[in-house]
Amino acid sequence: MIIQQKNLTKKLYAIGESSGTILSNDIKYIDIGLKTLKNQRKILEKYLKINPIFKDSFKPLQVKNVPEIILLMTEASQKADVGPMAAVAGALADLAAKTMIDAGARIAIIENGGEASIFSDQPVDVALQIGKTELSQKIGFRIENFPTGLATSSGVYSHAFSFGDADSVTIFCENACLADAAATAVCNVVEGNDYDKAITNGIEKALSIDGIQSVFIVYGDLIGSGGNLPKILKIN
Repeated sequence: MIIQQKNLTKKLYAIGESSGTILSNDIKYIDIGLKTLKNQRKILEKYLKINPIFKDSFKPLQVKNVPEIILLMTEASQKADVGPMAAVAGALADLAAKTMIDAGARIAIIENGGEASIFSDQPVDVALQIGKTELSQKIGFRIENFPTGLATSSGVYSHAFSFGDADSVTIFCENACLADAAATAVCNVVEGNDYDKAITNGIEKALSIDGIQSVFIVYGDLIGSGGNLPKILKIN
């Protein structure tokens, strides 16, 4: 996805397998967010070396006495009924954005691999990237309620594993960690030649997950949505 916001400081980053964009009202908060991303990735990588099942599981797990990032991923995966790594990008984004806000930032936007954690005192426009489809970067959303977490998953264009075939599933809720896990869960059920039924199944799945506010699905030539979707934008 592409965050379209004027008069903000913006920085692209790549940290290990994480890459994306950070935006804020001051460069010092971006530096804080980057530091958090680096630290949380180290914590995660250390945990995965000791607990490889956490990385490989396609099902939720039970954990005790774990670092915050592991707990956040676990809780989101349990709500969405997917493996905990389905929430990793969103969890990193949430933790980094929160440290920026705690440090005094008015605006903290972390886009991490297609997932975004957004805190802002003004509307934020987001353009969707949907692979090679005609809609890619031509449709977006105006986010006006904060905090907002959003995530997009694809069974066609993403490098991440999916059991489904959706061109894209975009989830909106209050945090990116849950949105990330839910996008994977919904994308998993959008499959088959009956596109109407597949999209209906996806919407029902999304709205059955506690905390999900809305969903937007692109599958072939069809679009479906459910819940309280942000304002849709046509992007030139």
